[in-house]
Amino acid sequence: MSTQPQPKKKLKINATVRVRQPAGNANVAKIGQVLGAHGVNIAGVMKEFNAATAVHSGLEVSADVIIFEDRSFELAVKTPTAAGLLRQAAGVQKGSSQPHTEQAGTITREQLRQIATTKLPDLNTDSVEEAERIVAGSARSMGIKVVD
Repeated sequence: MSTQPQPKKKLKINATVRVRQPAGNANVAKIGQVLGAHGVNIAGVMKEFNAATAVHSGLEVSADVIIFEDRSFELAVKTPTAAGLLRQAAGVQKGSSQPHTEQAGTITREQLRQIATTKLPDLNTDSVEEAERIVAGSARSMGIKVVD
């Protein structure tokens, strides 16, 4: 997924930069601040990021931009943030400022399983049950209650 054809030999990686932007609607100024110093085609990065993340519209998505020595790049898009998926499922704008005393919203076990399945590729586990526990911990710290 780079803007230039990949050469036959392997290129040296110059830098890896993580960007976090709204899916399908990247901000040129913020991406430009991060990537400008590396001499990468910012418009090309934005176009690829927007195309790759359009399916997650309305959520924040992270992506690793791998910059090679010839200024070409490769984009590795991650899944949306767990907090964003939890807020969307609970139907709230933000989590609770006092998560253990105030409840921001609720989600069902089924919604928790869907979020865990979505996040599974980016988590450090292969088990859906473990992924559920990780996401449930995020929900708890946001003041979102998981109900059966």
